[in-house]
Amino acid sequence: MGKLCLHGYVSGRVQGVWFRGSTRQRARASQITGWARNLPDGRVEVLLCGEEAAVRALEAWLRRGPPAARVDRVQLEAVDWQDVADFTTG
Repeated sequence: MGKLCLHGYVSGRVQGVWFRGSTRQRARASQITGWARNLPDGRVEVLLCGEEAAVRALEAWLRRGPPAARVDRVQLEAVDWQDVADFTTG
C-alpha cells in the first residue's frame, strides 16, 4: 500500500469532548501527520496523511470518536500528498 492524505469534516457532538486530542493521540501512535481543528459551526476539520492502512484505520475510528462524542457524519476526500511534520490540533 502507498501513502494517502484525507481531508474533511466530522459533524455531531465533536467539540468539548476531547475529540481533537484523542485524534492526535491515535494519529501520532500510527505515525500519521496532519491536524484537527474546531470550526465555528461546531464541526472538526481534519487532515490525515500517512500509510494508507493507518489512515483508513483512523478514518474508521473518526466515525465513532472518543466515548463522550456523538459522530453524525464524516466527510473525507483524498487530496494531494502534503508533507506535514507532526499531527497538531488547533
